[in-house]
Amino acid sequence: MVWQLSSLPESPSIPNQDRLSRWREKLVDNLPQTKRITQQIITAIGVGLLFNWLHVPVGWLLGPMLVGIGYAISLGRRQPLPSSFKLIGQIVVGLVTATRFSPETISVATTYAVPLLLCVLLTGSLSLFNGYLLSRWAGIDRTTSLLGFIPGAASSIVVMSEEMGADAIAVALLQYIRVLLVVLIMPSAAILLVPANPDTLATATVTPASTLTTLPLALSLLILAGCGILGIWAGKRFRLPSPGFFGPFLVGLAAFWALPNQVQMPQPLFAGGLLLIGLSVGVQFDWQTARKLGKAVLIEIGLVTGLIIICLGIGYGFHCVTDVDMATAILGFTPGGTEAMVATVMQLGGDTGLVLAMQLTRMLSILMLAPWLVALLVKRTKAANEQTYSIEPVITQEQSTLKPNCDSVASGK
Repeated sequence: MVWQLSSLPESPSIPNQDRLSRWREKLVDNLPQTKRITQQIITAIGVGLLFNWLHVPVGWLLGPMLVGIGYAISLGRRQPLPSSFKLIGQIVVGLVTATRFSPETISVATTYAVPLLLCVLLTGSLSLFNGYLLSRWAGIDRTTSLLGFIPGAASSIVVMSEEMGADAIAVALLQYIRVLLVVLIMPSAAILLVPANPDTLATATVTPASTLTTLPLALSLLILAGCGILGIWAGKRFRLPSPGFFGPFLVGLAAFWALPNQVQMPQPLFAGGLLLIGLSVGVQFDWQTARKLGKAVLIEIGLVTGLIIICLGIGYGFHCVTDVDMATAILGFTPGGTEAMVATVMQLGGDTGLVLAMQLTRMLSILMLAPWLVALLVKRTKAANEQTYSIEPVITQEQSTLKPNCDSVASGK
């Protein structure tokens, strides 16, 4: 009887108790990390609010990124966050980017399709050439420098940079120095070249508000969640560059254009997505990257200034070819700073709708083409370098096989 009792299977409560004890152990082990991440998020929210109050460009991205950098410096090593944090941020930014485009915007741009596309191509090519120069002169890897100079959609480029093998911190720094220089220089240059005309201020055309009815917030959030989940699957299924961003972006673009109603995108949700991206990027800071960036920043200032001057010339050429007013032409081709350019053209009495259409067309073209183009250029560069490095071992091997034969001939064998 005793033997029979001892051979009975264990009570189901015992494995459950084991699982519960393991969960408690894991919870205790993860408690310091959970506490640290909570502190980082709370601090990032505070700094993000401060930057937003100070009207810092994309403050909800830059503020948390600086918080992450501060934590990494204080602890003396990188502090990566769970990958799900960054993935959520990518989905949010991708969906928000999709909401900025509409069929009406594209239809306005088609009026000047050929010169517009030529100017966009020229601006993008010059920006990539500047990225190439930066990699040669500052010693930064090619992917990081090219992504750092892509004109437009700065937050979106930062989001996808790490998955493309770039240094996300360096890309963020290069992108926002470009935006800052454009915002500081271009409006002032436009006001000097095209003084505001009081007679035309009242005739400035503003993009008409959407006539679509807005969906309830709960239904909008449900649609956004569905687009995000489907976008992640599609991005991985079709092997898109940065699937966490491009998948939701493309799915959201198709859904928002097809829906008969307008989807609400709550501003706090966008801020939260930027916060997660900025914090995830910042906690991976290291001093070796920082030492390289000092020289790169000085070089970039000169390159971006030259790019701005060239873009002024491109805008003037567009004005001459299409008879679009000068203010609209030069502000429509700035390499970034869409919001500031729209505000400036309203002040100067230009065509606000056309400037917005030109800027968004450039941004959409850059988002669709630049990642593939950067990946292709980097791949070709690596292949060329590998081919160069493989020549010397081949010659050495041939010499080593020929040497015994030469020795045997010399010895008369």
